[in-house]
Amino acid sequence: MAEAVTKVTDLLDGHVVLDVQCLDRIYLNGYVPNLQVAGQVVTFMRKHLGYPIPSPAIMERIGTSFRKAVTAFADDEHVPVVRFAKHDRKIDVMRRHVAAQARTGRSGVAAIGVAQEFQNVFASTAHDRSGSAPWFSFYKADRRVTCFYFYLWDADFGPAFVKVCSYFPYPIKVWINGHEWAKRQCTKAGIGFTELSNGFASCQDPAALQEICDRLGPADIQAFADRWLERLPLPLTVADQDAGYWWELSMRQVETSRTLVFDAPRRARAFVEALVADNLDIGRPDNVELIFTGHRRGSRPGRPTKHTQPCRTSVVTHDTQVSVNAYFKHSRIKQYLKDGRALRIETVVNSPTDLGCLRRLEHLDELQAKSRAANARLLDTERVGQGCVLASPAFERVALSSVTDQGRRAPALRFGDPRVMALLGALCLSLNTVIGFTNRSLRAQVSQLLGTVYTPNQMSYDLGRLRLNGVIERLDASNTYVLTAEGQRVAIFYSKLYQRLLRPLLAADAPPAPSELRQALATIDHHVQDYINRSRLRNAA
Repeated sequence: MAEAVTKVTDLLDGHVVLDVQCLDRIYLNGYVPNLQVAGQVVTFMRKHLGYPIPSPAIMERIGTSFRKAVTAFADDEHVPVVRFAKHDRKIDVMRRHVAAQARTGRSGVAAIGVAQEFQNVFASTAHDRSGSAPWFSFYKADRRVTCFYFYLWDADFGPAFVKVCSYFPYPIKVWINGHEWAKRQCTKAGIGFTELSNGFASCQDPAALQEICDRLGPADIQAFADRWLERLPLPLTVADQDAGYWWELSMRQVETSRTLVFDAPRRARAFVEALVADNLDIGRPDNVELIFTGHRRGSRPGRPTKHTQPCRTSVVTHDTQVSVNAYFKHSRIKQYLKDGRALRIETVVNSPTDLGCLRRLEHLDELQAKSRAANARLLDTERVGQGCVLASPAFERVALSSVTDQGRRAPALRFGDPRVMALLGALCLSLNTVIGFTNRSLRAQVSQLLGTVYTPNQMSYDLGRLRLNGVIERLDASNTYVLTAEGQRVAIFYSKLYQRLLRPLLAADAPPAPSELRQALATIDHHVQDYINRSRLRNAA
């Protein structure tokens, strides 16, 4: 009896009970724009603070005053101060303090963490000018300095933290979570929901929830930062702010997620298992991680004992953490199983320029839109990957030479040709379908698959015939190409037909082909040979 095969499309169309897109973790840099180069430091000290000689002693005075202010703030507000050890995971250390503050229901500083960390700050060099006053020059360098982590619980954003460096020019970091913000907005609006560990498992009004998630933008985040910068002790004063010396926010890391909650945990595991199986040879992400976490008490992980559960045919069980990752420059897109019942697709942008966006917070909406589009393309690609059969006319159009509507000849993409198969195999890469590709990046991938020299001229010719056949299109004002909807089907159909059907069947008469298949082919071969003998068509002696 034929084995039932789980299909991604069946699970997505029939068993998803909640589909939510939301900003997840947001990590921001805070910097003072006019304190970034040495000349600005001198201007700050001389013209703004009024010191005749710019000196590192001024920096030390400001830093000392700030550290004393933090101590006084902790004493006045009865806030615990925690000194982080070298290998501490800060959120784990601070979790109980944040939870205690959350139970009060009031916004407040839960605890202050103190750490010694390397930061890019200003250092100085003294210049000895005999007979005259000393003079100093300033330059940026990495130095190990004291940093303060103000862990907060905010009535609008929930858990968050603001990190402030105690040395000039006092860079800060702001960390918030979009899902936590959305939960509090749902509570205020009276919308019932149940939680995932970081997200939503169910919601009474999914449409209203998505509207709330869509609403989070730069203005809300800036208001959060402004509110807390007014309350926390800082190295810069109100007078500095009035003179234009204040922090602006830029995006350091932004995670944009799409969470699909299934109606039963087994559906989620089935989806991820189908996803892993499809990506092992076709999608080829940078890595597929399968972390097996379950073992009986008293046994060592990875070491079988007589009490260890036997291996199962299922790749994804309730004890397996699965992560599929594809990297792009400084960023990545990942998929993983969330709390055993939801699929989380997440574009993690560590540098906004990777997606063609500027870094300042005001460009968050553009970055989120591009990240959501990447998440959607990845899911669309996985749908296409399991429903890519080409109708005969479509197959003939690309497999044979044809003429476009504009009267141009479109060279054939002949099925089975090694160069064509390598070319379309490279186009199946998850990252190419989601982010796009350039002449240079695709040529490197095709060369690796082809195993022979693949020249720039060959790549240019192949890009041309891919465009003429409607497989790819070029983005306006860029050197980046993306697959068309039909192009995805062509690339995956060619690759799957060749790799998963023809190659295994052509080698099915020998190991490692399954014995059942080899026996069936041997029976067919016996009957065919018998017909040949009875027809007297054997080779002459």
